Amino acid sequence: MVQSFITHYGYFALFVLSVLSSACIPIPSEVAYGFAGALCTTALTEHARFSLWAVIVVGTVGSLVGAVIAYEVGRSAGRTIVDRWGKWLLLSHKDLDRAEHWFERYGSASVLIGRVIPIVRSFISLPAGVAEMNRARFAVLTTIGSAVWVALLAGLGYAAGSNWKHVSGDFHAAEYPIIAIVVLGLAYGFWHRWRTVRREAAG
Repeated sequence: MVQSFITHYGYFALFVLSVLSSACIPIPSEVAYGFAGALCTTALTEHARFSLWAVIVVGTVGSLVGAVIAYEVGRSAGRTIVDRWGKWLLLSHKDLDRAEHWFERYGSASVLIGRVIPIVRSFISLPAGVAEMNRARFAVLTTIGSAVWVALLAGLGYAAGSNWKHVSGDFHAAEYPIIAIVVLGLAYGFWHRWRTVRREAAG
């Protein structure tokens, strides 16, 4: 589906997929950028469909746009969400204050590294917005991390050329353990938070 979309709509499709993949919608960007990189060669088509540099620029700009959207949603609606549904989400304004303090200390590394981790890269912008991380710093780090991610995947796709189908299968296989780790981490975090809330309520 992703490859077909890119084949039919070119750079526009790549931009749309980049925006979505950075705005909390887990589009398989590994496939999108890798396939776009393969289309920069003549291995899959008679004529190269894309320019490698253009793929990197479009992917990076699209990723930045999507990340900024998620960031602004988190920044503008984060405390409202806590006011309305905080007790169901096991969140309080103290939690948001702690998150803001944490992002002040470690947010730069989290955003930069998070941009090159599958799954995590789709959601890292939201907590950065909730914690009200400095906008300029967020944009710069997101741009750098996104450029590295897009360039790496597009470069792999370009190098793979006619072997792209085999490589894309490896991408899918590598995603599963990463997803499992993220899910287990979230489950542990929820369990730990639930116990903390119960202790605070009992106290």
